[in-house]
Amino acid sequence: MKYTGKWIFYSVGVMGENGELTYMSADEYINSPMMYIDETDEEAVADEIKERKQLTGSCVEVCEDGKLYVLMPVPEDITQEMIDEAVDAGEIIMRGDMFCERPMAWEERDGKLWFDTGIEGEAYGETADTWACATDEEGFFTFMTTRYVKEDK
Repeated sequence: MKYTGKWIFYSVGVMGENGELTYMSADEYINSPMMYIDETDEEAVADEIKERKQLTGSCVEVCEDGKLYVLMPVPEDITQEMIDEAVDAGEIIMRGDMFCERPMAWEERDGKLWFDTGIEGEAYGETADTWACATDEEGFFTFMTTRYVKEDK
């Protein structure tokens, strides 16, 4: 499989009432119950829906130069001046009309796409590998609990 190109949102994993991870499409996720939000608080509900739309509008760009970008749409309430300030301060990188915090390195290993999460830590007293396998048997690119599918082009 050729990994370079754009990967678009497919589904997001959420913890179900039974404690199992369940994947939801964008519409299912946006319209699902908000267990951690007071649904009588209109402002909190609006903020949660805005965040959910932000996630479901995300994509991944895997570039030939070995860089991988997890891209998010710019929120509607963000002005061009705010974007310019964040770019100038090095807080974000713009790619087209979307932004990310930093690119990550990627490589192919044994026919699978791996990327450097940059997350350092320990597991069982050993330094943990910062690299993670992004692709699964079904062909999805998974970043945290969000799954992306390769865009046809």
